[in-house]
This record gives sequence, structure tokens and C-alpha cells, in this order.
Amino acid sequence: MLITKERRPAIRTLRGWAIDVLQEAGAIHECQEHGWAKDRTDPHARVRAFEIARRDPPAGISSECAIAELRDMLDSIGDTCPECSAEQ
Repeated sequence: MLITKERRPAIRTLRGWAIDVLQEAGAIHECQEHGWAKDRTDPHARVRAFEIARRDPPAGISSECAIAELRDMLDSIGDTCPECSAEQ
């Protein structure tokens, strides 16, 4: 019996990969109205994202670089949508 491992879709940039991993782990989500990424501030989801980066970095990228990219992405994403905040 042949067993296949589900692979992540091909991502063209390291930034795109980081966003995909953070969404998969539940560390970020989209504003339903405007589409901006928002940090869920869930420490367990962050741990899951870093475990994914450590275990399965993109091809040709070291796990250290993958983890650094996740940190950069998390540092650049707030927990509120800029457009929702402006509407208030």
C-alpha cells in the first residue's frame, strides 16, 4: 500500500511561506472585512509555527533562517486591523 505525505503548496517567497505557516499553526488570521493579517497572540500557536519551521523549512533554507523569518513576520503584524481601527 502506497502512503503519501501531504505537502504544502509551493510558495514563491520566504515571506509567503512564513505567512502560510503562521496561518496553518493558528498564530495569525485575516480580518474578515479588510483582509489584513492579525496576530492571535496565542503562545501555543506560535510554538507550533516555530516547530513547523524547525522541522520542515522551505527547500534550500536553513531552519534558523526560517525561524528568523517567522519572527520578522510576527513582529510586523499587529493584533488589530489598521482599517478597522481607522473606522472607529
